[in-house]
Amino acid sequence: MSELTLRARSFVRRVDAATPAHRDRAVDALRALAILGVVLGHWFVTALVPGGDGALRTASPLRDLPWLAPISWLFQTLAVFFLVGGQVATVSYGAARDRGETYGRWLRARLGRLFRPVAAVLALWTAAAAGMLLAGVPFTTVHTLTKLALSPLWFLLVFAALTAATPLVARLNPLWPLAVVLHVDLVRFGCDGPAWTGWVNVAAGWLVPYTLGAAWARGELTRRSARVLLAGGALAAAVLVAGAGYPASMVGVPGAPVSNLNPPTLAAVAFGLAQCGLALLLRDRLAAWMRRPAAWAAVAVVNLSAMTVFLWHQTALMAVTALGLTAGPLPGLHTAPDSLTWVAARAAWLPVFVLALGVCWAAFRTYEQGGRRARRGGSRVAASGRPRTVRPVRHG
Repeated sequence: MSELTLRARSFVRRVDAATPAHRDRAVDALRALAILGVVLGHWFVTALVPGGDGALRTASPLRDLPWLAPISWLFQTLAVFFLVGGQVATVSYGAARDRGETYGRWLRARLGRLFRPVAAVLALWTAAAAGMLLAGVPFTTVHTLTKLALSPLWFLLVFAALTAATPLVARLNPLWPLAVVLHVDLVRFGCDGPAWTGWVNVAAGWLVPYTLGAAWARGELTRRSARVLLAGGALAAAVLVAGAGYPASMVGVPGAPVSNLNPPTLAAVAFGLAQCGLALLLRDRLAAWMRRPAAWAAVAVVNLSAMTVFLWHQTALMAVTALGLTAGPLPGLHTAPDSLTWVAARAAWLPVFVLALGVCWAAFRTYEQGGRRARRGGSRVAASGRPRTVRPVRHG
């Protein structure tokens, strides 16, 4: 048996032993799957293509190959992340109140890990943008790259706002924000209202899965509820796409007149409900899978660096793209995403993106884990396994 195998097995055993027995590992598995889904989705549907003036521009295979829309159904998993976020925040706030902890202290602890990695991203890309401009890189290229690198920050801002509002929304019925989304879309599309009204759904749309997570934490979601969410959400999304003219893609497509995600539409929210129902139905199977030490170790590692992975995955893609330019236009990296050949070539680049993201992770993960304090504070795996009480989904 090789030394590497022995070390891997030792690491897996230590991770498993450091995790409290009462930790709900299925919740962490859902969070990890949601983050990885977003990362893989971006890597599949985002291309940087040189234009006629030499500047890089964003392109997507979903524009020229619309039949690839199901890819967005698989990898647009933000609703599951907000579901888990609502569940965890509700449990965490309840535990903090039981300990007599103030709201301010609880919120600082919740938001600290979200925003510590942001400083590193902003610093690097501020310096990179300034350097590119001084070096004569076309402004279009600088704007494209910077926008792509910083685009994940919108998610953090929304998530942070909902986390801060947890005491107010923890008992809110998800039907209320769903009704807001419905009325906003009726005004925007049915009554030809102003486009800016759609931005109300940035809060209301993500509040729907977040409040579902709070209901989950209260033990109010049964398996029957989950089946209703899955079937009802899928049916509603299908009707809206097939009969009401909503885009089939659940992510934005460059040049498309309407995006289901930016801002969220009723179709995207309905699809998110279906995803939440499926996540709840899979929870028992995930819990069983997480009893395998190797599977749990992988999930624990992803959760320890979830924000680092999320914030740097676009930078990893761009780093590979930029380095590839030194070898000339490469299929699946610099060529137009308009054929199956491009899709196959892009799939072949995924391991390289993973390697580049690993370099970013090694360089910046300490910002998320508290820097030196994390290194002095014992096992980071044990830190990821902080005790928390999680009520199970009731069966019925």
